[in-house]
Amino acid sequence: MRPYELSLAAAAEEIRARRLSPVELVDSVLDRIEQVEPHLGAYVAVTAERARRAAREAEQEAARGLHRGPLHGVPMGLKDLIDVAGLATTASSRVRADHRAQTDSTVAARLAAAGAILVGKTHTHEFAYGLTTPQTGNAWDRERVAGGSSGGSAVAVAAGAATFALGTDTGGSIRVPAALNGVVGLKPTYGLVPRHGVTSLSWSLDHVGPIARTVEDTALVLDALAGHDPRDPASLAAPAVDHRPGAGTDLAGLRVGVPRSYYFDHVDAEVEAAVRRAIGHLEALGARLVDVDIPMTRYLQATLWGLVAPEAAAYHEHSLRAVPELYQADVRVLLEAGELMTAGDYLRAQRSRTLMRREWARMLEEVDVIAAPTVPVTAVRADQETVTWPDGTVEGVPDAYVRLSAPANITGVPALSVPVGRDAAGLPIGMQLLGRPLGERTLLRVGHAYERTQPARALAPAV
Repeated sequence: MRPYELSLAAAAEEIRARRLSPVELVDSVLDRIEQVEPHLGAYVAVTAERARRAAREAEQEAARGLHRGPLHGVPMGLKDLIDVAGLATTASSRVRADHRAQTDSTVAARLAAAGAILVGKTHTHEFAYGLTTPQTGNAWDRERVAGGSSGGSAVAVAAGAATFALGTDTGGSIRVPAALNGVVGLKPTYGLVPRHGVTSLSWSLDHVGPIARTVEDTALVLDALAGHDPRDPASLAAPAVDHRPGAGTDLAGLRVGVPRSYYFDHVDAEVEAAVRRAIGHLEALGARLVDVDIPMTRYLQATLWGLVAPEAAAYHEHSLRAVPELYQADVRVLLEAGELMTAGDYLRAQRSRTLMRREWARMLEEVDVIAAPTVPVTAVRADQETVTWPDGTVEGVPDAYVRLSAPANITGVPALSVPVGRDAAGLPIGMQLLGRPLGERTLLRVGHAYERTQPARALAPAV
């Protein structure tokens, strides 16, 4: 197995045991980037020389007996909304062409302190305002969408062009591309991971989280990220938790909620079958399945857009007036629409969210996790604009992809996407696990138990 093929946990063990040097691992990943990047377009910029210098420093530290932990010497990609001092934060937009970050974001600083090595900044749908990341091809079929807005991060991980990466998630932007590319993505509880130094889309919905190849890897990254930061007004002062899921696969006593409504409505038959098989496997591991009704579903879409649209328009107010021509057309239209929303609309969306959070809290008293599809359909072709369901309903591709992921952003609950198979075309399918606020350890335990009892997943061929 070549170094770039190693999971984070496996690479960490090899480095700790001095069987693999950070220099070898980083060189292997950079070689892989050179091989696949012309086909996939996952990166805005590759920081090869910076990465090689950091790898040599990590190797020297290891030789002196200084080991920073499981991320020591491990190569990562950062979504290009995340500030790294001295580097551009372009948000994949011409609007940011001349931007350079003056200081590290909190998450970049924490990862650097943990010994992780940046190999590049990954593409996002412009300013994270979209669900496809059009600059980037899907890791399994470059003619299909990568998902968004953290498409570059998910594709890089799926193709072996990063051992792990960070994304952001406002309506599904970590979980959607993770599902479409066959990797693991976690949207943590709102406020668990600080957002200082991260370009915002919607202040009250934005989350930062890891994308990795396995659930165990995801937990290792989360441990480095979580913790209070007073510079983020939403940051939680939560107690430190070891999120590593352990080796066990016994789920006896765990209650898994299976939605009777919403999450299996207008879902591709192959996606539904794969997710229901995975839920059945959780039952075989000892979990008890409990039917649940998802509350207030008719208000979900209106609440999401009632929050995102005016908050995004407020963030971009100055540049939208100064340089509107520099925005991509789809994003500019959304920002202009947000400026037309009234204060009353925004307040009604806030009230709806408050009621929704209360009802979800009641539902989550009855179960420990909810299991559902991450997205209703696998990766569509890049030129496909709509999805037509068997009953004749026509849905825009972005609306389809955001539909099942948005509830976790509105309510702030943690949500984990885990690969559970592929469709007849070989495209990945994801199952979403949702839990109580600060219930990441439970989600990771369930996802890890499922993953450990399934065949190992291969990297995407990517060429």
